[in-house]
Amino acid sequence: MKTALIQQKYYASKKETVNQTVLKIEEASKNDVDLIVLQELHQTYYFCQNENVDVFDLANSWEEDIIFWANVAKANNVVLVTSLFEKRTVGLYHNTSVVFEKDGSIAGKYRKMHIPDDPGFYEKFYFTPGDMGFEPIQTSVGKLGVLICWDQWYPEAARLMALKGAEILIYPTAIGWFEDDSEDEKQRQLDAWIAVQRGHAVANGLPIITVNRVGFESDDSQVLKGTQFWGNSFVFGAQGEYLAYANHQNEEILYSDIDLNRSENVRRWWPFLRDRRIECYNNITKRYID
Repeated sequence: MKTALIQQKYYASKKETVNQTVLKIEEASKNDVDLIVLQELHQTYYFCQNENVDVFDLANSWEEDIIFWANVAKANNVVLVTSLFEKRTVGLYHNTSVVFEKDGSIAGKYRKMHIPDDPGFYEKFYFTPGDMGFEPIQTSVGKLGVLICWDQWYPEAARLMALKGAEILIYPTAIGWFEDDSEDEKQRQLDAWIAVQRGHAVANGLPIITVNRVGFESDDSQVLKGTQFWGNSFVFGAQGEYLAYANHQNEEILYSDIDLNRSENVRRWWPFLRDRRIECYNNITKRYID
């Protein structure tokens, strides 16, 4: 399966940002890709750096956005993984990935389950936690275990996707550094982010795709100086091997060829699923084991 990850920056307006994304999708489709993955909340700036009720207006175009990206997927004959601001009803919003088939139909969607609330990442203000569970999405290119950003840190999410038959794990992402962090701290954060996801690939014997944004985006309230999104989009194979890797600052279409059948051999060599002691894991559903 030939894949393309669109790592890009925000272009001052939704219109121009979307236009740039479509141009990159068109370019990638000319290289005969089967699957294109876009970054988290790719239509707009990362608005969760502060709390502002007016920002909910960005979700008013939810239904129009669905139609638009369906047409883009169809026009380019690709399976397309998007990340959109869903307005479910008045006052109820989700951070939602919608996956489109090559004919423009909706293959499925996933609502972000783990919602952070940290300085510069005030997502609990905007997003209701997902209620659709960890369900892989069947497409013409395979069964996709789509998760979103903060979900990356939770092995439970990756495992449940794997146990339900996902053939690949996919993470649209928006994560970066604060200006005041030391260079050592920035490197530790980046290394941890890569390591935990690489571990998901190894532990589950599955390839993994993560696509992150680049560029500096400031907080309008000036409480924070802003976030430098760190890029570093990547693809790992089922043993955690690097298949493709982008840098931390440039926009890029990152291509990769992924052999989904390789998981069969990897899981035969390392039968982690066979050796799980499921009868001993009942406490995993507790918040903490006192």
